[in-house]
This record gives sequence, C-alpha cells and structure tokens, in this order.
Amino acid sequence: MTGLLFTSPWIIGFFLFQLYPILASFYYSMTDYNLFTAPEWVGFGNYKKLFQDDKFYLSMYNTLYITVVGVVPHMAYALVMALLLNAKVKGQSLYRTIYFLPTLVPAVAGSLLWMWLLNSQYGLINMGLSAIGITGPNWLVDPDWTKPSLVLMGFWGTGTITVMYLAALQDVPKMFYEAAEIDGASKWRQFWTITFPSISPMTLFQLIMMLISSFQYFTEGLVFAEATQSTGGPENSLLFYSIYLYQQAFSFLNMGYASAMAWMLFLVVMFFTLLIFRTSARWVYYGGEK
Repeated sequence: MTGLLFTSPWIIGFFLFQLYPILASFYYSMTDYNLFTAPEWVGFGNYKKLFQDDKFYLSMYNTLYITVVGVVPHMAYALVMALLLNAKVKGQSLYRTIYFLPTLVPAVAGSLLWMWLLNSQYGLINMGLSAIGITGPNWLVDPDWTKPSLVLMGFWGTGTITVMYLAALQDVPKMFYEAAEIDGASKWRQFWTITFPSISPMTLFQLIMMLISSFQYFTEGLVFAEATQSTGGPENSLLFYSIYLYQQAFSFLNMGYASAMAWMLFLVVMFFTLLIFRTSARWVYYGGEK
C-alpha cells in the first residue's frame, strides 16, 4: 500500500493523461465527431474513407520520403561526426560543445534560420553555390526541392544522435583495437569488425527512435509550408501526415477522421518497428554473445 501511494501520482497521470486519451481516440475513430455535437457511430467508415482520400496517400508519401531519405543519411552523418569527436586531439571538448549547440535551438527558431539560409535570392547557401558556378534551386518554392531542403536542415540538428554514438564508441574496449593492430587490420577493417558490431545496439535504438520521430514529422514542415502562405507548401509537397492530421482535427474539426488517421499511423509505425526488431538479430550484437 505504501508503494502504491508513492507511485499514485504516476498511476493517476497514466490513466488520466495517457490510457484514457488512447481509448477515447479509438472510440472517436469509429464516430463522426466535431467537438460540438454528440459523436455519431459510423463504425469503420472513417477508415474506409482514408483509402479514398488522395491527400491521405500524398501525405503518407511525403512522410515516407522524409523517413527513407532522411533517417539513414542522418544516422550515417552522426556516426561519422561521433568518430571525429572521439579522436584524441587538442580542444576536443570545445569541438563537441560547438557541434552540440544547434540541438539547443528550438525547432521553430531553427526552421526560420534555415528559411533565411535557403532563400533563393539572398540565402547564404545559394550564394555559396553561385561562387563556384552553380545556380542554386528555389529551395522553398520548387516542389521538387522543398523536401530535400528539410533533409538538408536535418543534418544540422544531429547533435543528440552524435552524442549518444559518442558514448557508445567510448564504451568499446580498447584491447580489441590493440589486438587488431597487432594482427595488421586496417582502420576500415577495424571499423566493420569491431566498432560497428560493438555499437550496433545503439544503432538499433537510434533507428527505431528516428523512425518514430520521422513518421511524426511536423514542426519544421509546418513552418516551411506557412512561409508560402499555405499549410501544405507548394503543390502540397510539405503536406506531411501529422500536418494533415492536424488540419483534419483542428482546422476542419473532423475529430473522428483525425482519430482514425492517428490509429492508422500507430499501426504503420508498429509494423515497421516490429520489422526492424525481427531483422535485428542478423546485425545487432550484444555483450557476451559469441
């Protein structure tokens, strides 16, 4: 009883702010509900409507683009930076601090900063490209370049991933590298036979967390889209799934439809997460395994 009393704030918070909203959203996904009238039961009508909605497929495509094109390159970049920040050089602590600083910038402020950098007329990126004879694209206006611009911006905010990789790298036993050097293994060979297997549990964790985050991509896309005075960006190229869900819930007050979208997103994320877990046994190695 004493233990339950001490944990009661968490238990009450879980039931009130997590479990109840989850169950309520599932109920609302089976209804036609607009916040002002009583929910009207429609069964799986909202789910059937999803597969007849062209914007549903478009928003899913935009989200999958960010997931496929963004997650793996960002992880690879963060790992390379972690390897560099793990080297024993003078002033390394200063370099680590400077690299991590962009992570502290709020998402909205960072997005506004990158909108200025990516401006086609006076942005520093296009100015740098023009200096070497390359005409920069209209990052924020051309539908073919809006999503790549967000992927490019994502490299700037990989500080947290890099720090976690750095912690994993520092946990690799040094004796493994010493033995490999005695055997004449090159640095590239050491990376694939010692470093990568040793940090594979961290890679699995990062992959799952970034996958979940990418499917909920919202703030940066909304800021970029509203810069063009639309919630979907040029030709809806920035209409990500979470933004479309937000529109249905709070702009159109289609709470039932938005709840169905939320549950569909949950099923998609769960499928990919389970798929990664099922395949992880082939490439993830834990301490003590032979």
